[in-house]
Amino acid sequence: MTRETEPAAYDLAVIGGGVNGCGVARDAAGRGARVLLLERGDLAQGTSSASTKLIHGGLRYLEHREFGLVRESLAERERLWAIAPHIIHPLRFVLPWVPGLRPRWLLRLGLFVYDHIGGRRALPPTEGVDLRRHPAGQALKSGFAKAYIYSDGWVDDARLVILNARDAADRGADIRTRTEVTHLEREDGGWTIHAQGRDGSAARFRASAVVNAAGPLVLDLLHRAHGDTARHMRLVRGSHIVVPRLFDHGFAYFFQLPDGRIFFALPYERDFTLIGTTDRDHAGPVEDVRPDADEIAYLCEGANRYFRKAITPQDVLWSYAGVRPLIDDGSAKPEAATRGYRLELDAPQGETPLLSLFGGKITTYRHLAAEAVAMLQPFLPSLSGGDWTAQAPLPGGDFPMQGRDQLIADLSRDYPFLDHASLQRIACAYGTRAWNWLGSARDMDGLGAHFGHGLTEAELRYLRRVDI
Repeated sequence: MTRETEPAAYDLAVIGGGVNGCGVARDAAGRGARVLLLERGDLAQGTSSASTKLIHGGLRYLEHREFGLVRESLAERERLWAIAPHIIHPLRFVLPWVPGLRPRWLLRLGLFVYDHIGGRRALPPTEGVDLRRHPAGQALKSGFAKAYIYSDGWVDDARLVILNARDAADRGADIRTRTEVTHLEREDGGWTIHAQGRDGSAARFRASAVVNAAGPLVLDLLHRAHGDTARHMRLVRGSHIVVPRLFDHGFAYFFQLPDGRIFFALPYERDFTLIGTTDRDHAGPVEDVRPDADEIAYLCEGANRYFRKAITPQDVLWSYAGVRPLIDDGSAKPEAATRGYRLELDAPQGETPLLSLFGGKITTYRHLAAEAVAMLQPFLPSLSGGDWTAQAPLPGGDFPMQGRDQLIADLSRDYPFLDHASLQRIACAYGTRAWNWLGSARDMDGLGAHFGHGLTEAELRYLRRVDI
């Protein structure tokens, strides 16, 4: 970052490069605003890439009577699939009935509501199955006979963030990573934002409005703007583990535990199983968050209640954790805390606004962003038009939502020297933009140096030049 004597001026500064911040930047840039996004690390470095990687309504939230959140999330589920079918795909979840836990009538009722309150159109409905005769039952212990299979979606969470930032930049937004906001203040009818780069260089920016999308650090940023703040948040750590593949089919699992919690087991990167999540109140630093030994053991023990193949902490190949910045609604247990969001607008006597984003989940990021930009429209004349992102594909997503197989077939036709695994990975990361870097290559040599596992010089050059 270079030293700037005169601060660059923007309509809107978004602070935070997670899914909410990048979603706001994309929406506002698409409505005509001059947008600056500042992220102290890398895009999707924190909570947004440490999710369970689901686009879902949140079946368990029905137990907490969060019907509005579930309805909104279910509606967004198919909208997001439609605008990003390369990085989002439908997934069928197997929910075994366990005697002594939630009764079958309650599961059936919850799944009926789940099927009908969100405007499901393309996803298949719930069905009951006999696990003794279903492929998903083969990996489970013999005590599980009945199950329900319902629909939700899988997402490449980090790519979702990157593609929102990429589209924001394509629409004129200035995306600056590794740039930390050290102080911001209202002056001369706007905001002056002081920032520092990783190399110690300083910069100032001017903006007519600021969106605080700092995630777990949202209160820290408020403190940098106002001094002390009386607001409270609930930081909840969610941890996951990845182990060698426990089942050989395309279904995922939704499991119940005797303590009332639930967890997922998902097919992951062909050869692995992703298991999570935990819910633990988090009181420490939010940087470099990792699962503790108790959480890893808890997830292993949970999996061992269901799967024939037992796992131990020694089988864990990778683990990760993220801190969710939730609204503190006074819930007794962290898993019961709302996953809804709240937008707080600070604009006393019509002063230049600061909009802070609290809570939320990946599935609702687009709707949150549209609502946030709408709240800022009275302050920013440059913003024009209404909610547009529900119909606008993310970069590479301009093909039918059920057209991924055809996309792979088209890539195979044009690049027959690539194996199926490489074609699938490329299609699921880049969608129709894969042709932008595969270009006129007719063999592997045409893609330059090869670094193993399908990664080539041509792809790296594209990532460096185009992806942020």
